[in-house]
Parts: sequence; structure tokens; C-alpha cells
Amino acid sequence: MNQDMLDKVRSHSGFIAALDQSGGSTPNALLAYGVTEDQYHGDEEMFDHIHAMRSRICTSAAFDGDRVLGAILFEMTMDREIGGRGAADYLWNVKGVVPFLKCDKGLAAEENDAQVLKPMPDLDGLLERGLSKGVFGTKMRSVIKAANQAGVDAVVDQQFSIGKQILAHGLMPIIEPEVDIHSATKAEAEVMLKAAILRNLDVLDDGVEVMLKLSLPSVDGFYSELVAHPKIVKVVALSGGYSRNDANELLRRQPGMIASFSRALTEGLSVQQSDEEFDATLDSTIQSIADASAT
Repeated sequence: MNQDMLDKVRSHSGFIAALDQSGGSTPNALLAYGVTEDQYHGDEEMFDHIHAMRSRICTSAAFDGDRVLGAILFEMTMDREIGGRGAADYLWNVKGVVPFLKCDKGLAAEENDAQVLKPMPDLDGLLERGLSKGVFGTKMRSVIKAANQAGVDAVVDQQFSIGKQILAHGLMPIIEPEVDIHSATKAEAEVMLKAAILRNLDVLDDGVEVMLKLSLPSVDGFYSELVAHPKIVKVVALSGGYSRNDANELLRRQPGMIASFSRALTEGLSVQQSDEEFDATLDSTIQSIADASAT
């Protein structure tokens, strides 16, 4: 595991930019950016547009390693270039931003009010490729829809099982068991989730560390025990559909948690903006998220 990157994640302020929209979420991300579906034909052109958006963000002067601690890349982004260099190489060696890779293949069908990860038969090969391209870690998203013990346990146990596979390749897993912010039993599900995470942390070998990416909790400071846990490097928060202002306000009330926002990061950016307008909007956004993360 890259020690310089680990040191930065462990000790540096800032937040993690989630630039990992997959095929399913890309059309909506492009629409919010001002690129309508009639402006591209097929997946190849769609991914060209989203890569252009991500490259514009990463190459902006506003996107700097002082405020942006890390960035999560979609597999196709990792395989492409930014600023004439491999994406992960550009992020770390030009911007000082730690690169992560979205490694999951999406969600399985809902069962017990939860969606676990789809099978990932090619995960070992993807992890080795990510390592060779300079990626520090990975992230994988499951979803908990309600306070159902069987569903919560299935999600968390699978996340930690795959996390161990990722650790074996010398990469840092971001374990992401998202709780749906619209769930009628969100607070109850979070109680179950924290207990399941602690149970899995207890059986990790001494010296083994992971990261967590969690929905902003219903109770302020609810995850402080995880933030302080010796086997947790960092606890990051997903915006989960909240507006940037709402997500930032909730994050300010969570000591030690930092942001890992996607929609909240790109909110207000448009393909029609001049470079000056784009950079100014992005700079304001990055500053607001960095400020909210510094609590």
C-alpha cells in the first residue's frame, strides 16, 4: 500500500470527490450538467461526454490537493487519460489527490429490504490493474432500505468479506453500506448498521485498517465511535440525494466525518459555462464542502 497516500488520507483535511458515476447514473449526471440525451448516441459517446466533464473538473485550478483529499474514479475513467496522463497518475502526481477506484458491478435485486453487491468474478484482475495504474484504494456501494436485521447483516458481512479480498491486493477498501435517506426506519437501520460494522471490525486482524462511507446519520455524532476506532482510517459521508447545502449542514454536525459527495459536488456546474464561470462555481463548491468537512 502506498505509504505517502496512506499518510495523506490518515492526517490530511479536505474531502473525497466522487467522480464515479456508472452507466446507470451517467445520463442523469450529464443532464444536470446540461448535456441532453439527444446530444449523444450510444454508450461510447455518453462516456466521452462524462469523461470530458470529469476531466474539466480535475484539471480546473479550483481542484487542488489542499482541499480535495481524494477522488473516486469509475473504471473507464481510470483507463483513460486526464491532462495527457493516466487518470490516477494525474490525480496523485499533478494534483496531490489520492485516487480510488469504484470496483463494484452494481446492486443485486432487493431482498430483506436491502441490496447486496452483484457478483464480481473479475475483481482480482481489476484490483491488479488498478494497483498497476497507481490507485490507492477502492469503493463499493450496497444499499439498506429499511431496518431489517437480515438485510443489514447481509450487506455488511458481504462488504467486509470483499474488503478482505481487496486488502490482500495491497489496496485500501472503502466499505459503503448506504442507508436510504428516504427510509421510514432510517434511524433504526443505522443502529443495526453500526452494530454490524463493529462486529466485523472486532474480528479483523490487529493492524488491519479499512475506510467507511456512510449516509449522513439521523443522530448528530452517531458515528463518532467509528471515527475513533483504531481499525478505521477515515469515515466519509455520502450526500445520498441531499442538496449540497443540506448535505453540508448535516456534515457540519458530524465530528470527524468528511464528505465524499457526487451530485452535491457537481451541482451548479454546466457545460455551457465559460472556463471562468466553471472554475468560480467549482471553487465555491469545493470550499463549502471542505469547510463542512473540517469539523
